[in-house]
Amino acid sequence: MAKVKHIALLRFKGGTTEEQINKLFDDLLDLTENVPGIEDYVSGINNSPEGLNKGFSHGFVMTFADAAARDAYLTNSDHERVKGLLLANIEDGLTFDFEV
Repeated sequence: MAKVKHIALLRFKGGTTEEQINKLFDDLLDLTENVPGIEDYVSGINNSPEGLNKGFSHGFVMTFADAAARDAYLTNSDHERVKGLLLANIEDGLTFDFEV
């Protein structure tokens, strides 16, 4: 079975502090310990010199064992809680998944 990379790019609302953003990314990291099938998680701030980020300032990538693990994550109550917190703080977001 192919692993799934789950990428999210985020544009936070004005006034969102780095402390708030760091807390949200810590909450995402906690999901890796509580949701089965997440094999890897990394997050960071855009530092590309290309200028093609369209205002997306932060992002994260999760690797799932397979599509079934990703699908279970999407409906997981812990994920739904963290997703709600993220949505309350972002102006725009983009997710993109692919198999590797």
